[in-house]
This record gives sequence, structure tokens and C-alpha cells, in this order.
Amino acid sequence: MPTLRFVTLVAVLIALAVPARAAETYPSRPIRLVVPFGAGGVADISSRIVADKLGEQLGQRFVIDNQPGAGGIAAGRSVLSAPRDGYTLALFTNGTAISVSLFNLPFDPLKDFTPISTMGYFDCLFITNAKAPYNSLQDFLKAAREKPGTLNVGTVARGSTQNLTAELFKSTAGVDFVIVPFRTTPEAVIALLRDDIQMVIDFYAGLKPGLSDGSTRAIAWSATKRSPALPDVPTVQEAGVAGFDVTSWNAFYAPADVPGNVIETLNGGLRTALADSEVKRKLLDLGIDSRPSTPDELDAQMRADIKKWAEVIARAGIPKQ
Repeated sequence: MPTLRFVTLVAVLIALAVPARAAETYPSRPIRLVVPFGAGGVADISSRIVADKLGEQLGQRFVIDNQPGAGGIAAGRSVLSAPRDGYTLALFTNGTAISVSLFNLPFDPLKDFTPISTMGYFDCLFITNAKAPYNSLQDFLKAAREKPGTLNVGTVARGSTQNLTAELFKSTAGVDFVIVPFRTTPEAVIALLRDDIQMVIDFYAGLKPGLSDGSTRAIAWSATKRSPALPDVPTVQEAGVAGFDVTSWNAFYAPADVPGNVIETLNGGLRTALADSEVKRKLLDLGIDSRPSTPDELDAQMRADIKKWAEVIARAGIPKQ
């Protein structure tokens, strides 16, 4: 019969081997990605494109769980209520940074979640009616300065990234125009074509139809660099508005305290998936420049955006909901 010392030694070796074996096999079952937006939108479609490729890389299926709701509160709660084992993840965006100042969130995105990697970056596009006299952003700025308070700029709902981009543009450029919120992007574009408003600020994907049929004109990107989606369109800074920069992003997050190997595995898988030429092509068709990041870079981006949008929201006088 084995001695007590021998039995004890075997037990210790087994105990040491189990965590190592578990770490090596992640993921061993499907992973749920909770998306705080409804099915069919840009966030949903882009998440599915990346998750499918990431699933191929890691050998496990990713299940997209759409949980739309104000401030991403429902989605965040759902992720935090699940076991912190790396099998329930969250999609966060720059909208999460905005929500910190707009809503009484029941969680702290900086403390309760761990950054994994960005999925891609996408900018707001400034468009005008193709029949309007505003062939460039300089033309629009000139008209706004000549007749303060007479031009209208359309965006989707108050407090959205697009709406706050208009607020930031107004204060940074030092011009006076009226910001008109609409329920949807198509409604804003229809108002533009009727000349009820003179410019629309929104994401590229929702503006593509009018750009494709020539009824609208793209005049500026919101980021510091031109988007590869429309590389001939200049940036707001190129139009002379120094310091203006709005770069939107979406990213994978995990609950805090997940095992370190989970973050490393997912970050490495995302880097490979986002380098795939077909994934890059599909995302660019949505106006998204697919680029991964390190967890530290993503954390810095979130912190900077929380501070930035808090200041814009305070200037605009938008109350907390």
C-alpha cells in the first residue's frame, strides 16, 4: 500500500496541475459577449464580424447577447452578475465614457471591469445637402459667423456621441448655430434634404445611402486623421478648428478579477482576428478602422474620454438622467 507521504505528494502535484491545465484550455466552452445595443445596428454587426473570426482563432463559439438600454446599464449588470471566469464579456464604447456623466450608473467601468482591447475606431462625419452652398466646412463656418444662430445642425438624440460632437464643435469653433436632435439618422437626413437643417453630424454607416446617390456631400471628419473610409474628406482641424478631435471606439471588456490568462488569450486572439483582411474590409465598409490596443492603452482612452465628455456635458447643461 502507498505510504502517507506518497499519497500526500500525489495530492499536492494534482492540486498544482489543475490550475495550470485549466489555464491552458481557456476557452473550453462558448463565450457570451453582451452588447448594449439592439440587433442590426453598427455595434451589433461589427461585434458579430469580429466575434466570428475570434471564435475561429480560439476554437470556441462567441454568442452575441443584445441587451439595449439607457447608459448600457442592463448590459453592465448582466455581465457583472455572471461568474468572473472569462466566459461573459462586455462590449464597451466611447458611449460608456459619456454615460458616466449622463447616468447614475450602478457600476464603475474603471473599477468593476478590466479592459481587453479595442475592436476599432470610427469617426463622426459632417455632411451637407449636395445642393447647398456649403462645399466645405470653411463655407459653413463662414456662413455661421456671418449670421449667428440662423443655421441648424442635426444629430440623433441629445447626449449621444453625435450630439455631443456638435456641442464640442460649436464651442471649439466659437460659432453660434442651433443643434437639433432627431430620433433617428434617416429623419435627420430627410430634414437636411428639405433644407430644414444645414448640416448633419453622424457616423458614416448611417450616412452612406445619401453619399452614394449624390444627394449629400461629406465635408469633414471629426478625428485628427482622415478616415480610410473616405480618405479624400479632410478633418475638422484641417478646416482650421484647432484642437478639435472626436474619435469613437468600441472595445472588449471583462469583469474585474478575471484570471490574467483570460485577458492575454483574448487580447492575442483579437490582434490576430483584426489583422484578417476580410474582417478589415467588412469593418471599413461600416466606417470602422479595425485596430487592437493593449489593455493599458484602452484604459487610458476610457479615462481621457470620461474627463473630456464630462466637460462637454457640463458646458451644454445636459442634466444627469
